[in-house]
Amino acid sequence: MARSMPLVSRVTTGTRTLGRFADLVVAAFGHLVRDLVGLRFAWREFLDQAWFMVTVTVLPAVLVSVPFGVIVSVQVGSLTNQIGATSIAGAAGGLGVIRQGAPIVTALLLGGAAGSAIAADLGARTVREEIDAMRVMGIDPVRRLATPRLAAMLVVAPLLCSLVIFMGLVSGYIVNVGFQGGTPGSYLSSFASFASTTDLVVAMVKAEIFGIIVVLVACQRGFEATSGPRGVANAVNASVVVGVLSAFIVNVLATQLVSMFLPQRLG
Repeated sequence: MARSMPLVSRVTTGTRTLGRFADLVVAAFGHLVRDLVGLRFAWREFLDQAWFMVTVTVLPAVLVSVPFGVIVSVQVGSLTNQIGATSIAGAAGGLGVIRQGAPIVTALLLGGAAGSAIAADLGARTVREEIDAMRVMGIDPVRRLATPRLAAMLVVAPLLCSLVIFMGLVSGYIVNVGFQGGTPGSYLSSFASFASTTDLVVAMVKAEIFGIIVVLVACQRGFEATSGPRGVANAVNASVVVGVLSAFIVNVLATQLVSMFLPQRLG
């Protein structure tokens, strides 16, 4: 009985945390829609946060997507050479980058760079009691702080995913054509035959969903930070782990749904 109590307590705590997260999601999107319609949106804060997210994620995105594209191209090229299907190397590598690689890399970058910075910022404000002071003055912290960050993430996430796709495809093309004996025409024609606009749209939708998860998890952890600097550090760590892990779980579910309702068509 004594052993079951901690388990029940953990389940209860997790359920309450999930409930608070759901409340934050509803409140943030509600404020976003109402402020945009009512022409009261905090554009200055939105632009500042969007620019900040771009500055902390663009360079890591390039540095990660280039070797990622190279690795995918090398592995796919080696496999296609063994089975005598070198003509589809471009399609296999390109689809791997678009369908799975780019959204996952985007989630990692958003969670590790942007999400951690958001959690640290809001957590520091919480432990300094700035969030409580805002509530005392009648200012909703979710509306003032979380909503502009959510809007910025909605813009930055697909742009970052597009950059990762572009860099991954270019690096894969260079490796295949320059070092694996492929031809430009074969690479491009196979990629054009297999890839479709649907693949790109699915990747962008995944990036948007991952961005929403990451930014709102970071906001929740920041708002709930306690115990001074140590609490801020714990909030940052939790935001990265929970945000990225949640994105991975959602990616598995999304991939399964896409495979069921949008199966790949050859040629």
